[in-house]
Amino acid sequence: MSLVLVQGLIVVVGIAAAAGSSGFGKVILDTIEGAAPGPAGSLLTRAVKQANTVGGHDRYIALSVGLIGLLVTATTSMGQLERGLNRIYGVELDRPFREKYGRALLLAFSAGLVIATSFILLAFGHQIGIGRVGSLWLLIRWPLGVGLLAIGLAILFRWSPNRRQPGRAWLAFGAGIAVVLLSLVTVALALFFRLSSSFGDTYGPCAGVVALQIWTFLSAISIFYGAAVAAQLEGVRAGVPAIEPGMEHGADEVARATEDSCDPVGLRA
Repeated sequence: MSLVLVQGLIVVVGIAAAAGSSGFGKVILDTIEGAAPGPAGSLLTRAVKQANTVGGHDRYIALSVGLIGLLVTATTSMGQLERGLNRIYGVELDRPFREKYGRALLLAFSAGLVIATSFILLAFGHQIGIGRVGSLWLLIRWPLGVGLLAIGLAILFRWSPNRRQPGRAWLAFGAGIAVVLLSLVTVALALFFRLSSSFGDTYGPCAGVVALQIWTFLSAISIFYGAAVAAQLEGVRAGVPAIEPGMEHGADEVARATEDSCDPVGLRA
């Protein structure tokens, strides 16, 4: 996840610099310094500056390799996300390799772009709009950005696991829980890095890498926790108290039970 973030910033800023939009990199720098927690922001800032240099010298081969690497990393991350969600729902087997990573690539382009759009709205939205329209935009961009983030996570929860997902309401609730936890993690780490006087001294030049790893690790836990909440709510609604690892058929039973509970008179029969 952290590698996707760094690669994405380098590729986007590099392409913008190559196209002659040097101001875009400055906007990203200002946003990272204000949004990313502590040393993680310093690491991302150095990555953006390097991308500006590469793009400014028209090094298209390096940017092309970076773009390919970004697609590979994002696809692999989505594939591993499927594995994690499968285990949460008690599904022991992932999809066949070709189907798994083909779907992962589609999710990277769909849910990944939705989540990236939400980040752009939240991080760079204040640059859009002038006058009255701008004032209105400053108010609506926050709920719009948070809503898109929740939608992107709900898409992942719906289409990534190797099972039927009938409970869309529970998936939306789980995505909301994940968004709240992601926000709390970011704010808490920002406060910790700001108040800590020994973190930088302890890790030295590696402080930025360590901070970014902590941030993305806790963010991943937030996402999986939201999925776990959705799974348990679905199980309780279907009359199954818990979904435990190793229950190969438990997920399908929960899905069928949920569908039956939504169709009490047997209309689908």
